[in-house]
Amino acid sequence: MSAPLAGVVVVSLEQAISAPFATRQLADLGATVLKVERPEGDFARHYDSVVQGESAFFVWANRGKQSIALDLKDPDDLATFGALVAGADVFVHNLSPRAAERLGIDAATLHARHPHLVAAEISGYGHGGPRTDDKAYDLAIQAEAGVFSVTGDQQMSKVGFSVADICAAMYALSGILAALVRRERTGEGAAVSVSMLDVLAEWVSAPLYNAVYGAGQSARTGRRHHAIAPYGTFRLADGSTVLVAVQSDGEWRSLAEHVLLDPALGDDPRFATNAVRIANVDVLEELLAAGLAGVDADEARARLARGRIATARVNDLRGVWEHEQLRARGRFDQVSTPSGVIEMLASPFDLSDLPPSTPRVPALDEHDPDLVARIRERGTP
Repeated sequence: MSAPLAGVVVVSLEQAISAPFATRQLADLGATVLKVERPEGDFARHYDSVVQGESAFFVWANRGKQSIALDLKDPDDLATFGALVAGADVFVHNLSPRAAERLGIDAATLHARHPHLVAAEISGYGHGGPRTDDKAYDLAIQAEAGVFSVTGDQQMSKVGFSVADICAAMYALSGILAALVRRERTGEGAAVSVSMLDVLAEWVSAPLYNAVYGAGQSARTGRRHHAIAPYGTFRLADGSTVLVAVQSDGEWRSLAEHVLLDPALGDDPRFATNAVRIANVDVLEELLAAGLAGVDADEARARLARGRIATARVNDLRGVWEHEQLRARGRFDQVSTPSGVIEMLASPFDLSDLPPSTPRVPALDEHDPDLVARIRERGTP
């Protein structure tokens, strides 16, 4: 069977992470993605050089694409760019709203000019309002969306990966896929506009609503859950760390019996319900920490398994890379780059009969000239 997006042509004027990560998903699903770069290249190419000379950020977000370098200040290159957009099924950019409008490539303008086109844009703050043209990088949006205020412990913290960029990319992907489904039915394209602030604020909705409708901003809880207990990490006798997650009063009673070896604690009025466990969380965690401190990882896992309590190792990144579940399920691909072949995590899409791919991370301006000619021909009236 063909890939779900086989035959779909995507042209993307993109840089950094949010738009590239969105279009990488489209490539994973079989779309042909032509990445338009400035003559000096996407600046994410130069964030680092740790992946056999390539940037970790760039190889992550750009496999499966082709690259064309265009200077949009040059009239000929601008004409080429316009022809490519006209011949595409999907166009994506993550320029600022003002820059996009200046070039005439904001989503609304392109949709009006090319009714068949699904034109998608990602910006920091969206159109309208006093912050429309502010620069918006991942940590800036984390700060604006309240992520810092709910992450960390005594000291606030960012999320340790590009959560705002990824969040925006996945909403862009969802919007594009929905628009393509509608176009299949009606022939109508769409303008898809994603604001990083909008989408990340959506992701912090639960603590936001708790703060607005409840008792105000909750204290940051670091390694423990703010509303469920016990739900957090604990040190074991061999120096490793385990996560323990209890979701119900029945699970708490089982943990008391099988892990703490003290069934009476299951009905202790200080801990009998989640509400009182949260109210007494410090005492509760002291008891659990003391009960686990004297056992090693194997014994802890055995007790937790007997009690059918959810648990997890707290892995570092090397532990993730060597994770037995990922390795057993073959969740890695060989990917070619300008510097050689590397191993990467496979696409998380797991669709039946999805054809195997041989993805490549493109060098700057590495593309099939015939592809560019075909896209331009498609856009010719």
